[in-house]
Amino acid sequence: MTSNIIYKGELRTEATHLQSNIVIYTDAPKDNHGKGEAFSPTDLVATSLGSCMISIMGIVAMKEGITSVDGTIAEITKIMYAEPRRIGEIHVKLFFPKLTYSDKEKKIYEHAAHTCPVAKSLHPDIKQVIEFIW
Repeated sequence: MTSNIIYKGELRTEATHLQSNIVIYTDAPKDNHGKGEAFSPTDLVATSLGSCMISIMGIVAMKEGITSVDGTIAEITKIMYAEPRRIGEIHVKLFFPKLTYSDKEKKIYEHAAHTCPVAKSLHPDIKQVIEFIW
C-alpha cells in the first residue's frame, strides 16, 4: 500500500504516506463548498506535475553528470473547467538557477520534464502549459 486516507469531516481528509508516516491534509476549495485551508485534491494533482518534473530532471542530472538543477523553482497554476468540473489546464513555470546550461542540456531537461510519469499519466484533455526560464 502507498497511503491511508481518513475522512475527518467538513470536507477534509488526512492522508498518511505509509513508508514515511508523513501526513498531508486536503480540504475542498472555497469555490466548491470547502474552507480552502489546505491543498485540494486537484491542487495536489497540479502540484504533483511540477514536483515530478523537477524530480526527474534531478535524476537526469545525477545520471548524466550535467549542470545541476538544484534550486529550480516551479510555479504552478491550476485552471478548473466546468460541466463536468475538472482540471482543464495546468501551467508550470520552471525557473532554473542562473547557471550556464548548454543547448543540449536544456533539450535534455525539457524532454525529461515533458515525459515525467505524472505528465504521461494525466488525461490528454488536460492542457499542460510548460515554460522553461533559464
